[in-house]
Formats: sequence, structure tokens, C-alpha cells
Amino acid sequence: GRGPLAGPVVACAAVLKAPDALLTLNDSKKLTRPKREAMYQDVQDACACFAVASASVEEIDRMNILEADFLAMRRALQALGMPGLHESAPQIPVFQKGSFAEVFGSPLKAQSSLLIAVDGNLKIHGIPEEMQIPVVKGDGRIASISAASILAKVFRDRYMDDLEKKFPGYGFDKHAGYGTKAHLDAIRRLGMTAEHRKSFHPKSLQTELDL
Repeated sequence: GRGPLAGPVVACAAVLKAPDALLTLNDSKKLTRPKREAMYQDVQDACACFAVASASVEEIDRMNILEADFLAMRRALQALGMPGLHESAPQIPVFQKGSFAEVFGSPLKAQSSLLIAVDGNLKIHGIPEEMQIPVVKGDGRIASISAASILAKVFRDRYMDDLEKKFPGYGFDKHAGYGTKAHLDAIRRLGMTAEHRKSFHPKSLQTELDL
């Protein structure tokens, strides 16, 4: 959820039970929503542990999307028991299964055993650099990243479904907050909600709303 005009940014940290636990995983962005939904429970079952955490619209606007994304990642790692993290609780409760301690035996052993594969070309701010390896296009190359991405996307999609019930007429259940023509037209008709990112709107639309 880095690019949408509305809704939180969501991140997931996942550890698979075995490297080949899900041989069919692929880049989740290439999967349709029905396909991700169909895989959702199997992905959870294939994980030894996982945590899905978020950063709110207010945090995105305050610190920028990249730092908010890193915050969501740290919250997910903290939920699994990674030592040294002291983040505030996210607005949306963390969804998780298990912990690093259950997988590795203890938090300290987990810290010494962990190598965090991060999707993209950047390392997570606030996490020791030696514990991380950025993987460009990791969503299609590393099974644990793909699993985490599917869990995060389904979690966020379902949250946006609930937003459509709270703010009917915006089509959040169809576009998940992305800047589609239908979404922009809805903003023109109905205005912005509290779930819209004020720092994200196209200049042309913002100019119209300011008039």
C-alpha cells in the first residue's frame, strides 16, 4: 500500500516452516485478488510465524511514506519478538501467528540467527544493517517475501473493504485506495475522508479541492 491515496501502509514479516513450503509462490502483484484470497490460509499454514502490522494515514502524512513503511516493518518484527525495538502500538491491531522465540528457541538466539530479506533495494531504518539483505524484486524471488506480501495485501484489501462500509460511495472495496479515475471522481463528488492521505493527492485534484 505505498502508492494509494487512502488507507494505511501494511507490512508483514514471515518465516516459512521450510524453504519449499510453498513452491507455487510468486510475485503477489501478478496475482489477482481472488487468487491471493484462495492462497491466504495455505500461506498462513506454511508459515512458522508471521506478523502483519501497519502505519496509519496520520503517520504517513507526518513522516512520509518510506519512513511509515519502515515503521510498519519494525512493528511487525517487534510483534514477533525481535529485541531492541520499542515502537508504539499501531492503530490497527497486529495480526500474527507465533513468534521468533517459538521458532528459534529464545529471543537472543533469534537475533543471532535472523537474516531479514527485505523486498526492494533499501534496508529498514532502525534495524542493524548486518541483519538485513535487500532483494530487488524479492516478491518474485524469495518465498518468504512472497508469503509476507500475500498476507499483507489480503489483510489490507479486507481493511479497505471495511472502509467502503464506513465511507460508502468511494469504491474502496474495488480500487483499495489507489488513484483510479473512479476514485478521483468520488473525491470530487464527496470530498476527502479521514482515511485519505493529505500528502498524496495529485496536484490537479488538490487544486480543485482548494477552490
